[in-house]
Amino acid sequence: MSGRLLLVCRLLMRDLRRRRTETVLLLVAITAATATLTLGLTLNEIADRPYRQTRTATAGPDVIVTPGATGQAALDELASLTTAAGVTDHSGPFPVAYLTMTARGKSAHAVVEGRDTTPVSIDRPAVTDGTWVRPGGVVVERAFADALGIRTGDTVNIDGHPLRVIGTAVTAARATYPYAGWHYPGSILVERGGLVWVDRSDIATLAGSQPLSYTLNLKLADPAASTTYAVGDQLTTWQAIDHLNGRLYSDAQIALLVGSWLLSGLALAGVAGIVAGRIIGQRRRVGLLKAVGAGPAMIAAVHLAEYLVIGLAAAATGLAAGWFAAPVLIRPSAGLIGSVNAQPPALRTVIAVTALALTIAVAATLVPVVRAATSTVHALADAATPPRRRRWRIWLSRRLPTALLIGVRINARRPRRARLVTVNTLITTTALVAILMVNTQVVHFDLGYTELANPRVERSEQATLVLTVVLCILALINAVVSTWTAVLDARQPLAVARTLGATPAQAGVGLALAQLLPAIPGVAAGIPAGIGLLASVSTGEVQYPPDSWLLATALGVLLAIAALTAIPAMVATRRPVVDTLQSAPT
Repeated sequence: MSGRLLLVCRLLMRDLRRRRTETVLLLVAITAATATLTLGLTLNEIADRPYRQTRTATAGPDVIVTPGATGQAALDELASLTTAAGVTDHSGPFPVAYLTMTARGKSAHAVVEGRDTTPVSIDRPAVTDGTWVRPGGVVVERAFADALGIRTGDTVNIDGHPLRVIGTAVTAARATYPYAGWHYPGSILVERGGLVWVDRSDIATLAGSQPLSYTLNLKLADPAASTTYAVGDQLTTWQAIDHLNGRLYSDAQIALLVGSWLLSGLALAGVAGIVAGRIIGQRRRVGLLKAVGAGPAMIAAVHLAEYLVIGLAAAATGLAAGWFAAPVLIRPSAGLIGSVNAQPPALRTVIAVTALALTIAVAATLVPVVRAATSTVHALADAATPPRRRRWRIWLSRRLPTALLIGVRINARRPRRARLVTVNTLITTTALVAILMVNTQVVHFDLGYTELANPRVERSEQATLVLTVVLCILALINAVVSTWTAVLDARQPLAVARTLGATPAQAGVGLALAQLLPAIPGVAAGIPAGIGLLASVSTGEVQYPPDSWLLATALGVLLAIAALTAIPAMVATRRPVVDTLQSAPT
């Protein structure tokens, strides 16, 4: 047993050293999928850390109560809550008015909260710039200030009353912009808005004839017990606020997770193409191992061990890349303090990423490895698929142009490789169409009387950019590998065709067509697949791009494949026919 294990290890290290380029390509292909999956899972793990840090720094409440009543009725309703069972401390009630703020020509809903100049024990907003409230001034929640372009020292207008911005702050008592909970007094319909603080003595003047609402912050003996409170239009908990803040990352998380599965498909197709070429190159060793008495299980173990090691290395590389990239790509909301400070990936993330890497490695290599291990004749000869001669096929082939006939014959010899080209093109087109549709969606929403940028889009755009770059790199690698494999495999058939009268130009065009023909159905199916993919994961109204954009995407994919095929095709057809035929194995 130890001797066999030593043999497997020696052959493994020898292959990794001799085939460094292929090993690197395999590592890159699988790492692209594992790193993207790590980012998506890590985003779910660390998205709530900035809020928890903010809650600790600002003495955030466990429960926030805002009655539907206004004025004295609201105060009477809140009075009994301060002495309720389990409540250890409270702050407020603080007067609240739901008004409109205008700054730099933009108007937006503003939740105006009146506060005292002295700090309180529960909910002490952390001032990030300037000073805390004082008469005649306003402190703006930092994310809301960024959206409106407000800076300390600017002048804003709240329902016709000019106020000077004296600072910006963050809090854990309300969700960050745009989920501050703005609504018309007495209404249960919550609209998007931002939060500002003013001196308690100023809020009655700002509200005018509007009756004041009130909000009360409660601290519980057991913060986890807040989950027993029924969250509604009059009451919220710190867990509900954390969930609202996490919605800023929901689109990015969906994009990364869906993208990781698309990249897994691309990686699977790419690895399968690389493995097919490696198995062909190792067919002599398979025959030698069988000649010295190695059984199918031993031969399969020798080959599978190599790809399992590469899969494990890709899992580790993907985990590390996602871990280090998470703090850079996942920027917390400006309405929170702290950072994601990515900790080592959770155990479930490690298990999921490792399982994905090994699945890609095994799924792409199992069939060719088992076939090589069990069929000595197939392993040594590596014969192409024999043609199926039918009268109608012969009649049709006699009428095809020479270049097109060569391309069809190349794909008929290697149907599995043609199917991999179709799969690669299908996944690439699906992802590009989905990304195109994401970019055509409306990225603004109404926030009162003007349109402001949607902060969720910032995160989704970051995720989309990552996916686009990784997708293009992986699709490029797959196309190059597929093209060079086709060139190496078709050298003898092309030489024979040139001997029978085909020109170098016809041979080169035929090789290019061999890549384009299976790509056409992949592109055709990828357009509706991309539209359906986005429609299935989208939570809002789906907007479709113009037909001209979809057509341009399809033509762009086909032109890219043609361009990638042109160079190796020209190189292959420049080699003298005699040299090619003499180098053929006998």
